[in-house]
Amino acid sequence: MSRVGKKPIPIPKGVTVNIKDNRITVKGPKGELTNTFREGISVKTANEQVWVERGADDSKSRAFHGLTRALVNNMIVGVTEGYEIALQIIGVGYQGEVKSNKRLLLSLGFSHQILMDAPEGISFNVTRDIIKVSGIDKQKVGEVAAQIRKLRKPEPYKGKGIRYVGESVQRKVGKTAGSK
Repeated sequence: MSRVGKKPIPIPKGVTVNIKDNRITVKGPKGELTNTFREGISVKTANEQVWVERGADDSKSRAFHGLTRALVNNMIVGVTEGYEIALQIIGVGYQGEVKSNKRLLLSLGFSHQILMDAPEGISFNVTRDIIKVSGIDKQKVGEVAAQIRKLRKPEPYKGKGIRYVGESVQRKVGKTAGSK
């Protein structure tokens, strides 16, 4: 039995979980998320808890058992607390600013500025050299943060670029002048 899949998920106050066919909808104070789950996996609510069970014991069902439980848990955490990923801009003249709360304007050393629109449910916040991407859908927040990082990945010689806060970049030694 999956150690992750067999754990119950507590439903906090103010959150409603609706299950119909293979679709689960979670509503909370921050919003609403909907997801579908695989045939052979059943999701049930009882005693203010969500239980995920599998019908068969084959390898695919075992794999999707833990995955479905983790996705439902992420949905519940998302509608109650939300998710946030912080990115750090490092480099002389590199900066970001928020235009009208849904657009991120980045100056990253290119000959042009980059204007990025926030997808539905995602918001940006910029303070000095830190960009915070926040929303209720963990997958979408991570994807948008990865797209921003991809615009100017940290380079190994000077460390300039966009990196996750707390990410360490392996630095390389530059060329040295040879004397003969």
